[in-house]
Amino acid sequence: MAWLNDTTAFDPDAYEAEVIGLATSLSEHDSGAHSHGRGQLLYARRGCIRITMDTQLCLLPPSRAVWIPPVMLHRAVMHRVVDYRSLYFRLDIAATMPPEVRVIDVSPLLRAVMEPIAQADFGQTWASGRYAHLLALCIDEICAAPCTPMLLPLPNDRRLAKLIEHPENLPPELHVLETQVGASARTITRIFQKETGMSYQAWRQQWRVMRAIEWLSTGLDISRVASELQFSSDSAFIAFFRNMVGETPKAYLREQQQRIRE
Repeated sequence: MAWLNDTTAFDPDAYEAEVIGLATSLSEHDSGAHSHGRGQLLYARRGCIRITMDTQLCLLPPSRAVWIPPVMLHRAVMHRVVDYRSLYFRLDIAATMPPEVRVIDVSPLLRAVMEPIAQADFGQTWASGRYAHLLALCIDEICAAPCTPMLLPLPNDRRLAKLIEHPENLPPELHVLETQVGASARTITRIFQKETGMSYQAWRQQWRVMRAIEWLSTGLDISRVASELQFSSDSAFIAFFRNMVGETPKAYLREQQQRIRE
């Protein structure tokens, strides 16, 4: 196990063990685009992690984890993250786990199992005894965990490259995007439907709710989030959030705090 800060370099592929665990003291951090030969499970009890991949944008609010299969290019941007854990599974182990990216709920059991794995020595043997049981239980919990809708598919049409180049920027309304990319609303809608399975309007709304969750999870108040997302009023934002998530922002945050205390 290693405690890392934002100046420490680490290569999980340099080790032989079936699983390598990390604990980090990162708060504000940008990993840059990278990949590794191991599958990775990322988890943080507080703060928020935004992960950009070639074809998906992933948001990781508190008490959720993301499974990233081996050799997948990704970039993780962290905001106010503490108690961050990362588990790297050797290729032969990762092959028994989900083949696609998943954002999952972290149960108290999975969280409890992750901790001794994250604290284990890099040379630990996982083939027998207590550690073999811990590894098997961790894999079972990851595979069985409920998925949460925190993945947003990204279009790969070259005309929309600038739209996804800076995933932190609010996507423009459709009539503005027409001007920016030099394509008609009909063409843009067709591209999004084909490449993401969503209309542009639905895609933009999903982006807004994910960004809202990111900002709320890192301490921004409702009025600031409503303003940043260009809602006409706090009440309009609250109604939008309730419609998309099923509860108000305050109720959502209370639930997150309860998860952290569990």
